[in-house]
Amino acid sequence: MIDLKNLTIKQAHESLLSGKYTAVDLAQAYLENIKTKDSKIHAYLEVFSDVLDQARESDKRIASKDRVTVLTGIPIAVKDNILIKGRIASSASKMLENYHATYDATVIKKLKEAGVIFLGRTNMDEFAMGGSTENSAFGVTHNPCDLERVAGGSSGGSAAAVAGDMALAALGSDTGGSIRQPASFCGLVGFKPTYGAVSRYGVMAMGSSFDQIGPFAKSTEDAQILFDFIAGSDIMDSTSVSPQSLALGIHKGLALGPIKIGIPKEVMKVEGMDEAVLANFNQSVEKLKKLGYEIQEVSLPNLPYSLAVYYTLIPAEVSSNMARFDGVRYGLHVEGANMTDDYFKSKQTGFGPEVKRRIILGTYILSSGYYDAYYNKANIVRDLIRADYKKAFEIVDVIITPTTPSPAFKIGEKINDPLKLYLEDIFTVPANLAGIPAVSIPSGFKPVGASKLPLGLQLLAASGNDKLLFTVAADFESK
Repeated sequence: MIDLKNLTIKQAHESLLSGKYTAVDLAQAYLENIKTKDSKIHAYLEVFSDVLDQARESDKRIASKDRVTVLTGIPIAVKDNILIKGRIASSASKMLENYHATYDATVIKKLKEAGVIFLGRTNMDEFAMGGSTENSAFGVTHNPCDLERVAGGSSGGSAAAVAGDMALAALGSDTGGSIRQPASFCGLVGFKPTYGAVSRYGVMAMGSSFDQIGPFAKSTEDAQILFDFIAGSDIMDSTSVSPQSLALGIHKGLALGPIKIGIPKEVMKVEGMDEAVLANFNQSVEKLKKLGYEIQEVSLPNLPYSLAVYYTLIPAEVSSNMARFDGVRYGLHVEGANMTDDYFKSKQTGFGPEVKRRIILGTYILSSGYYDAYYNKANIVRDLIRADYKKAFEIVDVIITPTTPSPAFKIGEKINDPLKLYLEDIFTVPANLAGIPAVSIPSGFKPVGASKLPLGLQLLAASGNDKLLFTVAADFESK
């Protein structure tokens, strides 16, 4: 019997090499868990039919010692907006319900070369628009920690798969917190890399200047292992950067000595923060002090505007990116009276309410007469937010905040109030605006009835200082 609950990638790798069990045994254990649990959780939109065939190939590689890596034979789940050649990639939308990818995303190509086993594609908010996975066209994902609550979003399926022991790790995408928020809600490590550290080629674009691919895992070490395999420059993505461009050491730009951690004074002024979240954050600060970190206050004066800036710029980019789904080249096509009617009916039928909401809002923001008033002004403030972080990171190495203002909320509680849902992103969107790396790590629980709802601590570092976050996160985790 394989202990999937406490299994790590390195433990699985060592067991596969020693012959304690095979890749087929490991894959079968996860398939059995999926069969037992996922009818209630709904983390997966599809479990691939060739999982055991993939596992047999991994066993052959291990037996022949052919290109064996630490990820060979490791079963992972993949968010449904990441292309795997020959597989359906629907982005949880009726628009692409039967679309089969014609090529591999760069991250998938790298993981295939490493010998990963792909278990299946996971549920998400449609086209990654949402923070609860309630916007999926194929049903909501339930939180394994409390089935009445959301798993978070938009990568809720990936988070639930790992938290429910239905995958050893998973890939998600993070545009404004879509990895970190579900990681916090499900008690996982969720990492958003520096913008450009991981190629976006083959990932369906939502907000092209915000999107990043990153890992979900149960430990910092596992998250770093997955990140190290998928990171790097890519000729197919002009925004990607080489590993040499990322800081590989600690204290980028700072003198050596104790790692300095900053607390933005603006965080303490956020309205509506759950008392348990605030108490847990203060406990985490005390823990870091005991670990020898220097704690000091920093100022990010434009932080309070980040949510307004994000929800101005994101709809604009969504409006542009969604224009390609016209019912002509691929995806859903609904016949109308004429070509224009085809467009309207295809989009009306194919897109869900949240996607339509953002397209309409974004088209308005980009329209003549409002472009300067909204879009340009938001970009100016985005630059100010970037400058705030740059200045803060001249004083401290890492900045910490809660990951979310509250633990996982009940399914249906906020879905009819978009503003309430948008407010869930208050701590996560600044990292995407600034393009800096951020990680959510488990920091405690809030007891609610019979459930213990996970809480997360968010760590942020200067652009390119991804490795530093893993160092601090691992230290916090180990103690």
